[in-house]
Amino acid sequence: MVVVGAGMAGVQTAVALREQGFTGTVTLLGAEPHQPYDRPPLSKAVLLGKAEGSAFDIDFEALGIELLLGREVLGVRGAAHELDTADGPVPYDVLVLATGAEPIRLPGTEGVPGVHLLRTLDDAERLRPVLARQHDIVVVGAGWIGAEFATAAREAGCAVTVVEAADRPLAGALPAEVAAPMAAWYADSGASLRTHARVARVEPGAVLLDDGSRLPADAVVVGIGARPATAWLAGSGITLGDQREVVADDHLRTSVPDVYAVGDCASFPSGRYGRRLLVHHWDNALQGPRTVAANVIGESPAVYDPVPYFWSEQFGRFVQYVGHHQSADTTLWRGDPSGPAWTVCWLREGRLVALLAVGRPRDLAQGRRLVEAGTLMDAEALTDPSRPLKAAAA
Repeated sequence: MVVVGAGMAGVQTAVALREQGFTGTVTLLGAEPHQPYDRPPLSKAVLLGKAEGSAFDIDFEALGIELLLGREVLGVRGAAHELDTADGPVPYDVLVLATGAEPIRLPGTEGVPGVHLLRTLDDAERLRPVLARQHDIVVVGAGWIGAEFATAAREAGCAVTVVEAADRPLAGALPAEVAAPMAAWYADSGASLRTHARVARVEPGAVLLDDGSRLPADAVVVGIGARPATAWLAGSGITLGDQREVVADDHLRTSVPDVYAVGDCASFPSGRYGRRLLVHHWDNALQGPRTVAANVIGESPAVYDPVPYFWSEQFGRFVQYVGHHQSADTTLWRGDPSGPAWTVCWLREGRLVALLAVGRPRDLAQGRRLVEAGTLMDAEALTDPSRPLKAAAA
């Protein structure tokens, strides 16, 4: 077994293979030189200097997992069952692609000093002194990573301006009526949020917007999304989708024999939601490897059709989401969205299909089980925030 990518999905695939009884060799290749690490702490404890790193607490040697770090993979030749790397070919019997996603760069900022991304441990370590010096910071993008970085920067005492091309934060992730209340969180924290704001160019010490505004910026942090890290698969014969992700089937197999794909770099068909999903979140990178391992080892194929889940900590709030709301026909609220704790529920034909909870972890825990079961709900009971969510099951 060879696994390409030493993030959460790659590491958990290697571990799951051992846990499920695989006795052959397992080789894990990572492009970075660091010991494999978890990414969520990068925008929190590591960024603020409260932790030096977030390496996984895994004894790879004891598990018989060979780590090849600082090893860039250049291509795959499926017919030969070989990977091409900068250090020579690596043969495989079964290959798992777990290369994750890479941040989208803001055009025109290559080589401009003071422009940062936040995806890797090295990124976080470059940004840590910026926060420590309490610089004026402009964040480009009011998505999940932009909000989390702005939260940390405000906690560090930095002046923060967030610019967003859309009319609201999280425009690509949530409907307008759900994302709109979150705009007030920025001002509450002392950050400035400017919507309908497009960056014309970035120069040393400033960000210029297309309306002529000039924003002082000792540092610029770009958080405008991520795309699957699959450029290295060109010419491999492995089918890629519209977003350049690896197209996997419901067993996480790719179009090339003996090659699987898991995590942020791969999409999969969801029978539960009737569409192909590309999920760039931690829980998907944790769950998918178990299916891959089961399919490599087991006699009966395991189908991957999870209920997506993710969380975000921003501006003193714990935000959790479960399910997939795009196919819903009804939206119901539990609690006042101007308050500190509220929940949004999405239903399709009366069944709970997705839920967003702000400061209501019990709603999330109960809702996750109800979404997984496709439970019919009593709409009137569902909208009463004083009642347990599970009590609204019809």
